[in-house]
Amino acid sequence: MTSPVNIIVGSHVWAEDPVSAWIDGQVNRIDGQNVHIQTKNGKKIVANISKVFPKDTEAAPGGVDDMTKLSYLHEPGVLQNLATRYELNEIYTYTGNILIAINPFQRLPHLYDTHMMEQYKGAGLGELSPHVFAIADVAYRAMMNEGKSNSILVSGESGAGKTETTKMLMRYLAHLGGRTGVEGRTVEQQVLESNPVLEAFGNAKTVRNNNSSRFGKFVEIQFDRSGRISGAAIRTYLLERSRVCQISYPERNYHCFYHLCAAPPEEREKYKLGPPESYSFLNQSKCYKLDGVSDAEEYLATRRAMDIVGISEADQDAIFRVVASVLHLGNIEFSKGKEIDSSGIKDDKSRFHLNTTAELLKCDPKSLEDAMIKRVMVTPEEIITRTLDPEAALGSRDALAKTIYSRMFDWIVQKINNSIGQDPNSKAIIGVLDIYGFESFKHNSFEQFCINFTNEKLQQHFNQHVFKMEQEDYEKEEINWSYIEFVDNQDVLDLIEKKPGGIIALLDEACMFPKSTHETFAQKLYQTFGKNKRFIKPKLSRTNFTIAHYAGEVTYLADLFLDKNKDYVVAEHQDLLTASKCSFVASLFPALPEDSSKSSKFSSIGSRFKLQLQSLMETLSHTEPHYIRCVKPNNVLKPAIFESENVIQQLRCGGVLEAIRISCAGYPTRRTFDEFLLRFGLLAPEALEGNSDDKVACQLILDRMGLKGYQLGKTKVFLRAGQMAELDTRRSEVLGNAARTIQRQIRTYIARKEFVSLRHAAIKLQSCWRAISACEFYAELRRESASLKIQKNFRRYIARKSYLTLQDSAVRVQAGMRAMIARTEFRFRKQTKASIKIQAQWRGHREYSYYKNLQKAAVVTQCGWRARVARRELRMLKSAARETGALKEAKDKLEKKVEELTWRVQFEKRLRTELEETKSQEIAKLQEALHSMQIQVEEANARVVKEQELARKAIEEAPPIIKETPVMVQDTAKIDALSAEVENLKASLLSEKLAAEEATKACSDAEARNTDLAKKLEEAGAKVDQLQDSVQRLEEKLSNSESENQVLRQQALTMSPTGKAISARSRTMIVQRTPDNGNILSGETKTNNDLTLAIVNPKEPESEEKPQKSLNEKQQDNQDLLIKCISQDLGFSGGKPVAACIIYKCLLHWRSFEVERTTVFDRIIQTISSSIEVADNNDVLAYWLCNTSTLLMLLQHTLKASGAASLTPQRRRSSSASLFGRMSQGLRATPQSASGIPFLNGRTLGRLDDLRQVEAKYPALLFKQQLTAFLEKIYGMIRDNLKKEISPLLGLCIQAPRTSRSSLVKGRAQANAIAQQALIAHWQSIVRSLDAYSKTMKANYVPAFLVRKIFTQMFSFINVQLFNSLLLRRECCSFSNGEYVKAGLAELEQWCLFATEEYAGSAWDELKHIRQAVGFLVIHQKPKKTLNEITNELCPVLSIQQIYRISTMYWDDKYGTHSVSSDVISSIRVMMTEDSSNGVSSSFLLDDDSSIPFSVDDISKSMQTVDVADVEPPPLIRENSGFVFLHQRAD
Repeated sequence: MTSPVNIIVGSHVWAEDPVSAWIDGQVNRIDGQNVHIQTKNGKKIVANISKVFPKDTEAAPGGVDDMTKLSYLHEPGVLQNLATRYELNEIYTYTGNILIAINPFQRLPHLYDTHMMEQYKGAGLGELSPHVFAIADVAYRAMMNEGKSNSILVSGESGAGKTETTKMLMRYLAHLGGRTGVEGRTVEQQVLESNPVLEAFGNAKTVRNNNSSRFGKFVEIQFDRSGRISGAAIRTYLLERSRVCQISYPERNYHCFYHLCAAPPEEREKYKLGPPESYSFLNQSKCYKLDGVSDAEEYLATRRAMDIVGISEADQDAIFRVVASVLHLGNIEFSKGKEIDSSGIKDDKSRFHLNTTAELLKCDPKSLEDAMIKRVMVTPEEIITRTLDPEAALGSRDALAKTIYSRMFDWIVQKINNSIGQDPNSKAIIGVLDIYGFESFKHNSFEQFCINFTNEKLQQHFNQHVFKMEQEDYEKEEINWSYIEFVDNQDVLDLIEKKPGGIIALLDEACMFPKSTHETFAQKLYQTFGKNKRFIKPKLSRTNFTIAHYAGEVTYLADLFLDKNKDYVVAEHQDLLTASKCSFVASLFPALPEDSSKSSKFSSIGSRFKLQLQSLMETLSHTEPHYIRCVKPNNVLKPAIFESENVIQQLRCGGVLEAIRISCAGYPTRRTFDEFLLRFGLLAPEALEGNSDDKVACQLILDRMGLKGYQLGKTKVFLRAGQMAELDTRRSEVLGNAARTIQRQIRTYIARKEFVSLRHAAIKLQSCWRAISACEFYAELRRESASLKIQKNFRRYIARKSYLTLQDSAVRVQAGMRAMIARTEFRFRKQTKASIKIQAQWRGHREYSYYKNLQKAAVVTQCGWRARVARRELRMLKSAARETGALKEAKDKLEKKVEELTWRVQFEKRLRTELEETKSQEIAKLQEALHSMQIQVEEANARVVKEQELARKAIEEAPPIIKETPVMVQDTAKIDALSAEVENLKASLLSEKLAAEEATKACSDAEARNTDLAKKLEEAGAKVDQLQDSVQRLEEKLSNSESENQVLRQQALTMSPTGKAISARSRTMIVQRTPDNGNILSGETKTNNDLTLAIVNPKEPESEEKPQKSLNEKQQDNQDLLIKCISQDLGFSGGKPVAACIIYKCLLHWRSFEVERTTVFDRIIQTISSSIEVADNNDVLAYWLCNTSTLLMLLQHTLKASGAASLTPQRRRSSSASLFGRMSQGLRATPQSASGIPFLNGRTLGRLDDLRQVEAKYPALLFKQQLTAFLEKIYGMIRDNLKKEISPLLGLCIQAPRTSRSSLVKGRAQANAIAQQALIAHWQSIVRSLDAYSKTMKANYVPAFLVRKIFTQMFSFINVQLFNSLLLRRECCSFSNGEYVKAGLAELEQWCLFATEEYAGSAWDELKHIRQAVGFLVIHQKPKKTLNEITNELCPVLSIQQIYRISTMYWDDKYGTHSVSSDVISSIRVMMTEDSSNGVSSSFLLDDDSSIPFSVDDISKSMQTVDVADVEPPPLIRENSGFVFLHQRAD
């Protein structure tokens, strides 16, 4: 990554910055090797030209999803791209086929839901936005296609999100190849469920992460031949054993210790535990709790997880006994003993913990004490026992604790593997490596040494893989790459692991010598590697050493290397725990064989770890690797914070920058020919003219610029490091010259424009001055004229005002006089009218009361007489009911009598109720009239008194000669007459009250009599009910006889040579019941011929079985013929499906809906099922969609559930329980009975409105449900066929292929037009598919309602697919692509208009999401749009998450404009944060709705009526005598 020398004044560059790692600015001056830069924050800095890198000013504002597409592939460019994408919540970025994942420190569930998994399923790498699912999918597809195992290496420092990334990988692989495992749990579920257990015992809080994995984990997911998960295994590496005994603030020990201390009280009492502050292994750090985490809840969760992975209750208890024993073991302290270099238990507290530890481990306390403070040395002569000093005893105690814990952790891992189960026959695996990243702390010890050794190994593997990918890319483009240098770190690996002479070998050698110390080990290292360029000796330390790793220099403290490297088990510890009475503890320390005990017991962690690492690397070498580098953006673990210095350090440690160095060693800049011409074509415009070959044009441009060392591949231009900057410099010069030319022309234009404007202003000023002078003169003339007009108008106003005042006074006097006269006349007329009205009301009331009383008496008398006659008739009917032949006539007469009597009683009650209401209303009216008359009389009296007083005063004050006196006398006479009339009215009212009281008494007497009569009628009604029951039983027998009569008549018709005549005659003589009440429509009796046919000789029972048997056979033959008929394509008759109509008429005629058992329904369903077995025959599917929908509509109108209130066609008893209910039904049926319309034995059907209701039994209802299911199935098959047909086309319609820059020059327009025509052909193919389906469904008369639903769902599917693809693929969110999709949507809109609303419906509205998204892409001046305009006007349907996604992914490949402003983006983020806190889903993808969007009721309401009677039967059954009823027509 050496800096290019093409830095000139004005160049935009990156320079190093101590705060933000890199800062951008512009070069002001260059002094030799020093560059003066004006930074973006206003500061001026000076940097060496070798440490300055060019900045791409034309980079996309949202960054690029693959950093190999960067114009400048260097460290600041990579950092800026990652920061830009992280700011937009784009946490994933590719570097070739390496995925960089930046931890967002917040939940983003929309990125990991099932719908997102489906989007990445089968998609190529780079086709969609970067995602962890894409890496997993590539690994799975490679395994399936090539049969080779794959591995995914997830690395990163603590807190970068490695564990979560691993979980997402597991989820996606389970989605692709999961299957049910043991006990209903899948293998992948068991692996995921093992995470809480491993995290509890292997994770801890570190400085940088609250849940850091302190061990390496490699998960092998095993697959069978079909790609299904068949097994799994978990391999762990280097558990950090020293953490058990040593921690520092603010870290914590392993989670399980704190979980156990927060367990329920009975658990803590069981293990004799207290708070974590009381234990030495935990209180070394004052951090005991994690924010937002409850250790008590985590304890219960760990217990549940252990149950899930198959750890029994006994083993769980033993595990936590061991955990508790480790805590108690840490509280055992030692003091000096009586002898020299001896030790003993310090105090009673330590003794208590010693006894508790022995109790938990189920071993002898004394033996435990001796194992920690004594050592047995075996010599050839004797066995020597020596006592350890207190410091050595503490070391022995800590070694025992670490050994117990590490053995327990290994046992848990083995138990989990046994629970999951491995597949020995597995053909391929996908391994997911969750390994610790490179670590460099203030104090680094043996753990960091091993971790960094691992990362060096993995980095070498990574470098080889990256170099291999580069090599494949060069070979694919057919360029020469043999001279490219390869960066290798083998020298560091040799320094660490080489035998003999490596650091690990020297460490093992030092551990084998008892007198070796960390100082002697360090001196040995200094002597051995003093001249190694990767090994550095610090100046001020005697035990530290520094290694120059690929990610930087790390200084290690050798003080504890020897202790931490020793892995052998002390013999006393081994013997103690092997003899434990706890089977779990004893199994952790199996007895060693004799030969093992005699040999050397030494083993080292370094050597064992190196072997594990070699095994891992061997496994990885046999797999195809895929890399995910996890990055932690900040150390405060909060979202939206990007610390550049921290990130760049992780990129170095993760090897990302090393991969960039490998790329820079070859050709770091690669551009396709059209991209290169689009950017640098202006350097040689003549190269584009007349050249149809883009490669030739690129060659001409590069040669003209004088570049050397570049290469041209098959599709790309490969540039060496620095050549891109040189081309940009030349391009900047060309653009600068063009800009100066434009500025010169603009300045000329501005100067001339100012001169012309000044001259125009002078002319305008003179014109305005002259106009002002003329206006002043004109204003003087106007003022003089106005003064004269004002004087004239004022004098006129004064005169008119005086006249109007006089006129108004005269009018007021006249109006007052006329009003007084009118009021007097009005009062007189009002009083006269009121008196006449009172008289009329009274006379009417009197006559009406007399009439009502007379009518009531007559009705009561008639009712009594009719009841008596009815009882007499009832007795006669009972006697006549014994004979069956006369039953029908007697029953009908009795029913008529009962109904008439009941109607009379009801009518009498209604009359009585109306009489009472009328009486109460009349009384109320009379009372109101009386009250009003009293008020009027009082007012009249008051007015009379007042008038008399006024008259008296007027007489006294008037002069002697007054002519108005006769008028007063006349008024007084009128008043006297009115007073007399009022008195008469009072008398009349009094007499009326007396008459009303007499009428009330008479009414009460009549009510009493009516009550008695009603009781008698109820008794008669009960008797009638009993008789009705007996009549019903007889009626059923009669009905059976009629059925047999019909059967015999049909047989006689088929056997008689004159069957047609008999049939015609019999049809005219058969009587019919109404479908409402079962009464006979015409005729009371049957003819003698019918009776003769209906009667069977009771002396010959065999003759009864023969017709019944022949009837069943006949019905079976008819059913067979029907099934054979409908299995053919019967077509349509007048737009009506023949098959559906024939089925319906046959089922109705055979009364199949009313029987308890029949097979005809199942046979019809089987016929339909066999007809639609060919799922891709849309013509057959459309034919049966029409038939099933029509038949279902007919059934919906005909069938009703058993027990409904309405009546069946068979004669049966009325459903009303009361006598009055039966009477009312009889009255309602009377008009229909009187009409006498014959219905030809109830089998002829008219319009749909005439369809009779049938009480359906269970088989009929089941048939309706099955038919509904088949209708939905056929609908779904047609819809899915259309989806399958257009799905491949949608993938071609979402993105317009890029056209070359050279196609825009002269001579290429015709080819461009042909290309555009080819592009729109994809949309036209979709339109043709829609047309074909539309024509097929119209040809088969599919109801328009169903056609609308199909196309509505199809357009919704198109909307979902296009919209989701738009949001997942950044290359689709461009201006030109928006224009392309918009043109395609116009094609669909034209189709909707052509298809008409009857068939297209609201299909066009279903595209609202993609229409608004495309509309946003193609609008200009997006930065000027406010958030309110975007959400309310441009994209009201889109959610705030969808708007944010489009806004951040948009790029203008046509005009170079930008997306919305940063203020709008900030506002959208705030709204998204609020929605996230309120629980609103953050998913930006749409879901495809594949449900059935209608119900049976919707079909029956939307379809037009079907006249099934007009459908001609098919030839197959037309001449068959069993289907004669199909020829009948409605009247």
